[in-house]
Amino acid sequence: MFAKIPQGLSLNELAHLGEGELAYIRKMTVADVVRCFPEAPELEPGLDLWALFGADGTPILLTDNRSSTFFKAAEDDLRTVSLH
Repeated sequence: MFAKIPQGLSLNELAHLGEGELAYIRKMTVADVVRCFPEAPELEPGLDLWALFGADGTPILLTDNRSSTFFKAAEDDLRTVSLH
């Protein structure tokens, strides 16, 4: 079931919806990492990586271990959702 977005929200309010409460987990390719984490060191092509992002898209964690993303979210008191 999808949450209903309240009417009358400004774009700024919508952008901050879930901030500090929700995070999303996403499987990433090395090309994705270069785009989202420009400060990341050079990575070997073909690696399976996982990232945790805040509700507003702010990168929080990059790892090669999916479980680590859940542990970090729990540590930060964030509910997680997965993106496919």
